[in-house]
This record gives sequence, structure tokens and C-alpha cells, in this order.
Amino acid sequence: MTTHSKTAPVQVSFEFFPPKTEKSEATLWSTVERLAPLQPRFVSVTYGADGSTRDRTHRIISRVNAETALTGAPHLTCVDATQSDVDEIARGYWDDGVRHIVALRGDPPQGAKTYVPYPGGYEYAVDLVSGLRNVADFDISVAAYPEVHPEAQSPLADLDNLKRKLDAGANRAITQFFFNVDSYLRFRDLATTAGITAPIVPGILPISNFASLQRFAAACGAAVPDWLHEKFSGLDDDPETRQMISASVAIELVEKLQREGVDEFHFYTLNRAELTYAICYALGVRPKADDKGVRPRSDDKGVGPGADYEGVTPGAKSDGPPPAKASKGSA
Repeated sequence: MTTHSKTAPVQVSFEFFPPKTEKSEATLWSTVERLAPLQPRFVSVTYGADGSTRDRTHRIISRVNAETALTGAPHLTCVDATQSDVDEIARGYWDDGVRHIVALRGDPPQGAKTYVPYPGGYEYAVDLVSGLRNVADFDISVAAYPEVHPEAQSPLADLDNLKRKLDAGANRAITQFFFNVDSYLRFRDLATTAGITAPIVPGILPISNFASLQRFAAACGAAVPDWLHEKFSGLDDDPETRQMISASVAIELVEKLQREGVDEFHFYTLNRAELTYAICYALGVRPKADDKGVRPRSDDKGVGPGADYEGVTPGAKSDGPPPAKASKGSA
């Protein structure tokens, strides 16, 4: 795995999700405008757990590319599409100038307990990565799980699945969010021992709402430590204090990682700018003088106070491992 310099400039990237309403779209665009001057390496746009936001993802990516100087990176999954369908989507992105894709397996449809590959589709993320490599020379990110994917048979099997995705052609891994720095560091060491040299970028989730965090964590197997429960205890009706605690928790997390040589971070923004901007500022990521940001629109409307993130699970368990006995060609 790549060895990072403790003095290297910090790079960041941001995840957004396709909004459902006009109000939440205004919130998203306000967030993009606020974060764009930080010049992230890329901004990703999620796909929906069951592929349900495919058209909205494409529309947001198209707008990012048309109206900003940012690098848009759509999520693409195996669900609810044949291989030829996915290849066509990927070719369309390439023709539109998209060069970075986040490749994931995808989650089962709502109400389904287990993932079943779509008939004629890519079965798992490793297959999707291989397919994308045959379509075009994309920059491909995949998912990693420092605290082990909930469907993995063992930590070793989970790590092997990650290595296969990288060996298939992925350029980097972005982790599930976590709050225990040691979990990430152990995972990084195990990855190095396994021969993984690609960057493993920590995924950071600023805590906008603790109840939502617990739902996210339950869905994807991320641990919520007791000390975090204690910090947010009694703050359900105190958003101002909650915001301050959230910022301090995240800043302490990223600063610890930075001291361990980590110099790249991926933020699950939930389409909100405030906490992510503050954390980046603490990391030394400041607006650039030349401001490679948003080209303003004349029709942008006022932004409401809250983003609609119903149904959105940052870093969801959407990149589950193939069966333990599957061959490399079918997993």
C-alpha cells in the first residue's frame, strides 16, 4: 500500500446523493458551491441502494461537469441491469467526459434480505471493475471495510475480496465510515501484508444527526463506540451543541489519521456543507485563490434549512463479497 508522507498536502473528495425534491436540490447545489473552492480531487454521486436513482445520478453528474470545474464521479452498481446495460451506461459517461467511476456491487431491493445477481448482469464488484476496464480507461474507486463487511465470512475473506477488486483494475479503495482509528490502521497494515499497494482512503461521516448515524451503522456494519453514545447523550433537542460535538469528534478523528501519515480523505457529506467544510479547514484544506468552483446560475433559488436524505445510507453495505468458494471469474 502507498506510504503517505506526514507532511504531504491533504487531498479530499466528497460524496453527494441525488436529491428528491426541488428544495433539496437547491440545498445540494448550495453545498456544492460552498465546498467547490476547496478543490476536491473528485465528487461522487450515489446510485441508490437498488439502482433506483440511475437517471438522477446521471443528471447531477452532468450538471456538475457542465457548471463547475469539479471532477464528477458517478456510482455504478451491478443491480437491476444486464452487463450490456451497464456497459452502455459506462460508455455514455465516457462520451460525456466522465473519467472516474465508483464501482459497487449494490444492495438488494427494499424488502429483500439477500443479494441475488441480476440475470445476465455483473455478479459482483470485481466483475464490474473488469467490465469497466474493457469499456474505457476509467479511474475506478471501490469500497473497503475496516470493520469487515457484514456479509463477509471472515476478515481475511473480506480483505481477499478487496484485493481481487484492485487486481481487477481498480485504482483505489474508499472505506466505510468508522470512528475507531485503530480499526483503520489495523486494516491498512493487513492490506499491506496482503500485498495491496493501492491507496485506501478513509471515509469520514460528519455526524449531522446521531439517530440517523445509528441507522446508517446498523445497515452497513459500522461500529458506534460507547464513548460516542456518551458524547451525544441528551442532545436530541440541542442541535447547536450537537453540531459542536460533531465537529470536534470528526476533527479529532482526521487529525489522528493525519498524524499516522494519512493525507487523503473522502467525506460522506449528506449534501450538507457546514461540518465537512469545518473539518477540511482544520486539516489545512483552504479555499484556493483561483477558486476552481461553481459557475453561478441565474436561476438558483434559496436554500431550505435541511437536506432530504431519506433512504440515503453513506457507505452502505452495497459492495458485499462474493461467495467464499466462487472463482475469480464469477465472484
